Amino acid sequence: MDLQSLIASSVYLNRQIESKKQLHWSNDGRVKNAFVALDVELAEMANTSEWFKVWKTHRGKHDPNKTPRETLLYEYVDAMDFYLLISNLKNWNHVILNSQDDLDKIKQFKKEDNLDKQYLALKRMLFDAYFDHSGDVAREIYDLPLYQHLQALVDHFLTIKKINCYF
Repeated sequence: MDLQSLIASSVYLNRQIESKKQLHWSNDGRVKNAFVALDVELAEMANTSEWFKVWKTHRGKHDPNKTPRETLLYEYVDAMDFYLLISNLKNWNHVILNSQDDLDKIKQFKKEDNLDKQYLALKRMLFDAYFDHSGDVAREIYDLPLYQHLQALVDHFLTIKKINCYF
C-alpha cells in the first residue's frame, strides 16, 4: 500500500469536493469536519459488518448491487480517506509515511477476535487525537496503532489488494 499516493488522492478528492460545493472553511472547520466524518465512517463500517449484532443470524448489510464485502470495502476506503486527510490537515504526514515499512508487520499480527475492543480503542484514539492540542499524544496515536486498529476491524473481511483497487 503506497501511503504517499493515498494521502495525495485523499487531499485531491477533498479539494475537488470543496471546489465543487464552493466550501470556504477555516482549517479548524476542515479538521473538525474530517474528524466527524471519520467517526461516522467507522460507525458505518461497524453497522455494515454487523459483528456486534450478536442477536442476528445473518449479518452483513450491503448496498444495492454490491455484496456485503464490497459494501464494507467502500466504507473502509471512506474511513481511510478521512484518516489520511486528517493526517494532512494536522501536518502529520511524516508520521503516516514513517509507518510505511511497518505495514507488513500488521499482516503478521494475530487477527483480533474482539472487534468490540478494537472499535472502542479506535474511537478513543480518534477522540484523543482531536482533543489533545499539544500534538504529542496525537502523533503517538496517529502512528501505526490507529491504523493497526482500523485494519483489525476489516482483517476478517478484506485484503490489502482489494483495498488498493477501491481507493
